[in-house]
Amino acid sequence: MANRKAFTLMEVLVSIALLGIILPALYKSVDMLRDSNQHLFEHLEKSKKVTKATQTLYLDILSSDGNITIKKDEFTRLCMEQTKNSLYELPVAKVCWVVLKRDNTLVRIEGNAYKLPLGSEERVEINPIMKGVEIFDVYHQKDKILVLLQQQAKEPISFMVQGVLKPEKKKKKTTTKKTSPTSDANQTTPSPSDVNGTKTEG
Repeated sequence: MANRKAFTLMEVLVSIALLGIILPALYKSVDMLRDSNQHLFEHLEKSKKVTKATQTLYLDILSSDGNITIKKDEFTRLCMEQTKNSLYELPVAKVCWVVLKRDNTLVRIEGNAYKLPLGSEERVEINPIMKGVEIFDVYHQKDKILVLLQQQAKEPISFMVQGVLKPEKKKKKTTTKKTSPTSDANQTTPSPSDVNGTKTEG
């Protein structure tokens, strides 16, 4: 029978010592990789939310009837009186985009015929879009609308919507007084003597 060589006590101790050095380093690298993946996932999720928010705002403006109100203060308040881009299956909705003072949160308000500031009786849906908004500005010129949006410590976002025409104002109909036509019996034709100023004898 061939002799089987076994590990000596010294070799076992050296192996344990090496594992004690390698395992913590390996665990640390796996932990760093997990954190990196988590940060990447969170970044992608935030990017998806921002992309979805800008797409919703774009469609709100594009699907509107052109009756758009822009009020500028510290931030812009953008309201579309009628838009077909409803998140709650309304045939037509009034949608406003407003930055709240609390955490500078950009919110989307959808409902019908409501007024800002909202009263307790107003039935609307309010969706928080993003916090830490530094810039929310909107410019409307002719049929073009430019939107500028920036979140704290993020790259600014800008896009333009074209073809949004303001609704034409209805012209007031002017009423004209009708003069009553004079009857032919009352009308007389001048005689030659009246025209020339002299009578002609027959």
